[in-house]
Amino acid sequence: NSHNCVYFDWCNHSLHSPAIWILFMSEKIFSLFSGIIFGTGLVVSGMTNPEKVIGFLSITHNWDASLIFVMGGAIIVTAPFFYLLRNKNKSLLGLDINLPQKKDLDKKLLIGAFLFGEGWGLVGLCPGPAVSSIALFDPITLIFLLAMLSGVFANNILIK
Repeated sequence: NSHNCVYFDWCNHSLHSPAIWILFMSEKIFSLFSGIIFGTGLVVSGMTNPEKVIGFLSITHNWDASLIFVMGGAIIVTAPFFYLLRNKNKSLLGLDINLPQKKDLDKKLLIGAFLFGEGWGLVGLCPGPAVSSIALFDPITLIFLLAMLSGVFANNILIK
């Protein structure tokens, strides 16, 4: 009887102890905190400013190289962790780490990469910065997000 137990996992339809519930909530709180830091970093660095991104991508006309420092800083911070944790199967919270096993390039990956690059180059936004800049209520960002969601739904319908 689920009414006799304290917690219920809606995904697996199974009951858990309070310790598992705390671990589950720890993961969600950690994810929220990480997302807030990531989004704030994107806004502060200028990655949510389409003009700045287009200026960086336009290497032949008034190139703005300042985003190299953003990417360099991200690589310097994350690279040691990728190296140190490369053989781990569990996260610090004890959850399974599921990395993609597919190593080859296929048609879907190449088309997706092309569309991603086209969108980034034409509009100056990619999904992470676009989501982070929702709070700025820029009409271009909202149009981009609607177009991106349309593409996701079209992909799910057309490619099964």
